[in-house]
Amino acid sequence: MSENTQSPRKPRVAVVFGGRSSEHAISVVTAGAVLKAIDRTKYDVLPIGITREGRWALTADAPERMAIAERALPDVAQLAESETGGVVLPVDPASREVVHLAPSESGSLPRALGEVDVVFPMLHGPYGEDGTLQGLLELSGIPYVGAGVLASAVGQDKEYMKRVFVSYGLPVGPYEVIRPREWDRNPAEARKKIVEFAADHGWPLFVKPARGGSSVGITKVDDLSGLDDAVEEARRYDPKIIVEALVRGREIECGVLEFEDGPRASVPAEIPPVTDHDFYDFEAKYIDSASGLVPAPIGAEATAEVQRLAVAAYDAVSCEGLVRADFFLTEDGDFVINEINTMPGFTPISMYPRMWQESGVSYPELVDRLIQAALTRSTGLR
Repeated sequence: MSENTQSPRKPRVAVVFGGRSSEHAISVVTAGAVLKAIDRTKYDVLPIGITREGRWALTADAPERMAIAERALPDVAQLAESETGGVVLPVDPASREVVHLAPSESGSLPRALGEVDVVFPMLHGPYGEDGTLQGLLELSGIPYVGAGVLASAVGQDKEYMKRVFVSYGLPVGPYEVIRPREWDRNPAEARKKIVEFAADHGWPLFVKPARGGSSVGITKVDDLSGLDDAVEEARRYDPKIIVEALVRGREIECGVLEFEDGPRASVPAEIPPVTDHDFYDFEAKYIDSASGLVPAPIGAEATAEVQRLAVAAYDAVSCEGLVRADFFLTEDGDFVINEINTMPGFTPISMYPRMWQESGVSYPELVDRLIQAALTRSTGLR
């Protein structure tokens, strides 16, 4: 009887990126870095891009084409294979077979792309980081990296994120929410609500889309004259907006990563004040690459406290895998949590990987740890 010398199949990782949100390009950049870092001797990789219109497409495995080049942002449409068919995940949990559909006019049959063992969803913002994709993967029975449906949804909605934090005793800054029907039906009353908030907490205010990220759609408003334009800018990205008071303090970030014995916090980082921008906005983060200080020079006691709060925020929202928690360190020495990101920026120069690099976990090790954690975690209620 001959010995079977066939080597076992490597786990197959589908890296899904792009998407319909305003953070499409940043998702592409993030996915390019992850594709470059995945150990190809250990995993097979299937890159799947989601266009701005929501079509799933098989894309080139070309990390070098997925970076910001000369201030130009990448796009899934530039990476999709020339044929215009789509990619379909299975809807039967008994099968993990991914199928590539040929264009309808071609008359060709669907082409099986093989089974997928885990999805690495490198999407930011709505239709990807907000629980929608996670729900699809739960229905499909495919394990995935990162937070589940509920944690993703809460982590994307700044209002409910803050409500959860408050219920767990975590300190948050003053805020006010304007729901879609409030502004649509009676903008004068909604405006009055914001003005009264400003009377209590002072100008400037930050007007933000309630369910967005990467500082897209955010405006710093110094007085009443700029309020309406700021609201309309935020509503371009989300009909629900959140208005936050200025919290005077240093911007401190801390990463959380799940280990075998539970979540641990990284060394924190500090985002110094930016000199060429009003605040740490999209261009400062991604175009001009404003850099943070890692580790943050805040002393041992403050470091231990922000690490404790970061893990507490991770647990409060029932996160899994990873989180970046963002704080303000006030002049009184107190921490105020601003938000968490359940799928933070993930390029090698992004703050989350840099904090873990400084904590002893290299970028390739970080990617591998997240994939391994997802492979050992089943879908469904847990």
